[in-house]
Amino acid sequence: MTGPHVTVASGEAPHPRDALGIDLRIDLDIDALLGRYPDRLGQAGDPQGIRETLRAHGIARAVVSSLRGALWDTAAGNSDVLSTAARDPDFLPAGVVDLRDALRAERVIEQLARSGVRAVRLFPDEQHADPDFPAFRHIAKRAVDHGLVLLTGGDIRRVWRPLAGLDAQVVFLDTHFYALADFILLARDEPGFHTSTRLLNSPDALETVAAEVGPERLLFGTRTPLYEPVVPLLRLARSGLDDEARAMVAGGNALRLLAPAGARADADAEPGTAGGGKADGGPEGKP
Repeated sequence: MTGPHVTVASGEAPHPRDALGIDLRIDLDIDALLGRYPDRLGQAGDPQGIRETLRAHGIARAVVSSLRGALWDTAAGNSDVLSTAARDPDFLPAGVVDLRDALRAERVIEQLARSGVRAVRLFPDEQHADPDFPAFRHIAKRAVDHGLVLLTGGDIRRVWRPLAGLDAQVVFLDTHFYALADFILLARDEPGFHTSTRLLNSPDALETVAAEVGPERLLFGTRTPLYEPVVPLLRLARSGLDDEARAMVAGGNALRLLAPAGARADADAEPGTAGGGKADGGPEGKP
């Protein structure tokens, strides 16, 4: 049995990445989760399983957050993520806060910043936190004041409001291609608004964002292990972006955002100098 660029033994199914002929290395996935939802089937979300899935798909590293921290115990979840990242350089930690408890979130953000964490992830849907709640904007502002990048789930058409006007660096993790025009309208006014590519699977979504607001606004994301990485991989690999823009999406943009403030300013002066590329070469782009 054969597929593009791969030959396998009789009866052995090729990995989807190989069968589809995807020759693309991802330096950094912006969206991976430790743990699992208790009411959903799927992988356990343990570090080893996530690492194996990433490597099987040519993804070098991932930004990870804790579902345990989002759903039950913020302190324990953040401790899990920090210890996992300390043991394994393939993981970069993103802390979590409870959007329902602004006072405690203030202290958590301070602790995360002191620990060297560069991003905090918001879970408005899981925590039933309405974007119009005063705590939402307060927590976002406090994170920005500490120099943290905001990663947020939720419908961009609702969660953008408390994040606007803060001079924030934000990555919307759930931007669907149905809401692509809304993201572009917001990004025109907010230079710090970025989006994950995970759900931008229409034929021209990546190209449209790049043409309207620049490829620097796109960050590759999969939500491993809850979603199939092949879909966003294939879309990026087969996109009409040039090699430089594709490298930016494949890790360069995420590495730039997550760099310390001084290094980020230097990277902004020379866009496209870090990131992914073909699997057989290119810069590692590690901070």
